Amino acid sequence: GSALSTDAATIVYNPTWNKGVVGIVASRLVEAFYKPTIVLTKSNGFITGSARSVAGFDLYEAIESCADLLENFGGHVYAAGLTLKEVNLEEFVSRIDKFISEKITEEMLTPMTDIDAKLEFSQITPKFFRLLKQFQPFGPGNTNPVFLTENVSDGGNGRKVGAGGVHMKLDLIDEKQPFHQIPAIAFNMAEFYDYIKAGNPFDICYSIVENYYRGNTTLQLRIKDIKERDEFI
Repeated sequence: GSALSTDAATIVYNPTWNKGVVGIVASRLVEAFYKPTIVLTKSNGFITGSARSVAGFDLYEAIESCADLLENFGGHVYAAGLTLKEVNLEEFVSRIDKFISEKITEEMLTPMTDIDAKLEFSQITPKFFRLLKQFQPFGPGNTNPVFLTENVSDGGNGRKVGAGGVHMKLDLIDEKQPFHQIPAIAFNMAEFYDYIKAGNPFDICYSIVENYYRGNTTLQLRIKDIKERDEFI
C-alpha cells in the first residue's frame, strides 16, 4: 500500500482492501483530516476506488481532468468513483494532486461545524440517546446531530492515545455536575492537550455515539471541535 498526504489532498492505495469499504474509509479520512480524499484498491486487475470532497470543492471536476488516464468514472461534486489501469496510477496521483493544489483555497480546507443544539451534560441520558437513535440511520441527507456544551473541563483522567499520541481520550465534567464524568474521544486534537491538562475550561461541539468495549455499551462524545475559553482557572 501507499499513501500521499499533501497540504491539499489525501490519496491512499492498498491492493488488499475490500472494494466495499473504500467509500467508508474515504469519508472517515475526510472527517479526520478535512481534505479531498481518494481511497484506492485493486479489483479484477484494475485500480478502483472512491473519492470524497470537502464543502466548496468540486472533486468530480478534478477527476474529470484526468479522464484520459481512467477507464471509467462517475459521481458528483462531493462523491465519485473511478477505475484505472495500474500502469496509470502514478501519473494519476501526481496530476490530480497538482490539480487540487492549484484549485483549492485555504477557506475550503477550514472545516465549518453546524451546531444543531446547545446541551448541558445533565441532559445526556440513556433516554435522550434512545430518542436520538430513532432518527437513524445517519448519512449525507440526515447527518448525526452536532451539539455544543460550553465551559467544560477534564476530570483528571485525560490522556493522549493512538500512534504518536495524536488523539485524546477525556473524561469531561461541566460546572453544574462536577462529579458526573462523560467519556469523550477527540481525534487529531492533541494540540489542545497541555491546555486541557492544566485544568482550563473549554467549549466543545460533538456528536453522541455508542462505544462498545468488552461487552459493555456506554455513551461517548465524539468531539468535532474544541474552543479554548478566555477565562483561566
